[in-house]
Amino acid sequence: MRVLVVGSGAREHALLLALSRDPGVTALFAGPGNAGTAKIAEQHPVDVASGDAVVALAKQVEADLVVIGPEVPLVVGVADAVRAAGIACFGPSADAARIEGSKAFAKDVMAAAGVRTAHSEVVDNPAKLDQALDRFGPNWVVKDDGLAAGKGVVVTTDRAAARAHAAEILDHGHPVLLESFLDGPEVSLFCLVDGETVVPLLPAQDHKRVGDGDTGPNTGGMGAYTPLPWLPAETVTQIVDEVVKPVAAELVKRGSGFSGLLYAGLAIGKDGPAVVEFNCRFGDPETQAVLALLESPLGEALNATATGTLASLPPLQWKSGSAVTVVLAAENYPSTPRTGDKIVGAEGDGVLHAGTAVKDGVVVSSGGRVLSVVGTGADLTAARADAYAKLAAIKLPGGHFRTDIGLAAVEGRISI
Repeated sequence: MRVLVVGSGAREHALLLALSRDPGVTALFAGPGNAGTAKIAEQHPVDVASGDAVVALAKQVEADLVVIGPEVPLVVGVADAVRAAGIACFGPSADAARIEGSKAFAKDVMAAAGVRTAHSEVVDNPAKLDQALDRFGPNWVVKDDGLAAGKGVVVTTDRAAARAHAAEILDHGHPVLLESFLDGPEVSLFCLVDGETVVPLLPAQDHKRVGDGDTGPNTGGMGAYTPLPWLPAETVTQIVDEVVKPVAAELVKRGSGFSGLLYAGLAIGKDGPAVVEFNCRFGDPETQAVLALLESPLGEALNATATGTLASLPPLQWKSGSAVTVVLAAENYPSTPRTGDKIVGAEGDGVLHAGTAVKDGVVVSSGGRVLSVVGTGADLTAARADAYAKLAAIKLPGGHFRTDIGLAAVEGRISI
C-alpha cells in the first residue's frame, strides 16, 4: 500500500511513524509534512484545504490510501473529493464532519441519539447575550460554534470574562454556544468508525491549559498520557455502547454515515460519562501517545475503515505499559508565538515535529506547538521519566512545557 498523509503537525508525524512500522505499507508520502516527517516520508507541498490539490497529489504519487489528519480539510469536503476520484480515503465526508464543524449540529445528533451531554444554548445576537448568560453559571462554558483549533473555549467562574469571550466570538460573526459545566475528570476516546461498526483505541487524557496545575488559557493541548490507570475497562465499554455507537447509528440514519476516526471527549461525572465534544479526526496530542503503544498494523486498520471492511479487522493489539506526550511550545504560545528560533536536539527517538521548518539547513521553530516528545515505560511513572529525560536534551530559546503531564494520575489524585 502506498499511503499519503495530509497535514503538517505532530499528529501526522505520529501517523507516519506508525504507518512506517506496518509491513504492508510500501511507500509513504506527506503533504506538506514538516522537518521531522521529511526523514520517513517523501514530502510534497499542497494546499490541504483544496480537494483538487489533494486529489492531484494523490494521483501524482499513485496513493492507494489517503489519510487526512486535520479537521479543516475534512469539514470543507476534501475526503469527498478524494473518494470521488476513486481513491480510498480515511476521513469522514463534509456532511459527517459537521459533528466537529458545528457544535449545534453535534448537540442535535446527541439529543436524537439519547446521549448525555451538557445543557446548551446557541446565541447569535449580541442583544440576547446577557439574558442567556444569566441562565448559566456559576461556572460558565463559552464556545465558538465553529472550528477554533481547540482554543475557542473559555471555562470560567468570572461572568465578565465569559461575556467578553462571547462578545468577541459574536464580533467575528460566529454564533456562541453556552453550556452547563460538566464535573469529573475528562477522557479522550478515539474510535475507528465505519458506518455502525465501532472499534475503540486506548483511552487517553489531554492537558488543555498552558500551565502546570491546569492554570492559564486553553491551548491546542500541552500533553497527554495513555492508558488511564483510574478508568475502569467497563467504563470504556459503556462509552462505546452508550455514546459512540448511538451517535454513529444516528449519523447513518440521517444519511451522513461516518467513516474515519470519531473522537469523543467526555467528562466522567457522578452520573456517568457525558460528552464534552466530538471531533472528526485523530486528536493532538493524544494521538502521539496512543499510537506509540499500538502493535497492530496501522495501515491495515485505516484501510479497513476507509474501504468499509472494519467489521472483519482482527482485534487491535497493544503493547503493555504507558505512553506520555509532552508538548514543547514556543515563547508566547498560546498567544502569537515567536518563530524562527534554532532547535537543538530534535532528532532523537520519540521526538515528533509539529511547528518546525528547515531554514538554511537548520531546523527552526515555525509555529506555537513546536515538538511533541513521547516517552514510554512499564508504567506511567517510567513513561513520564522517559519523556522528560528526552525533553532535557532539547534546546529552544524561550520554549516552555508543562512539568506535570500525567502527574495527578501517578499520585492517585484522579478518581471517578
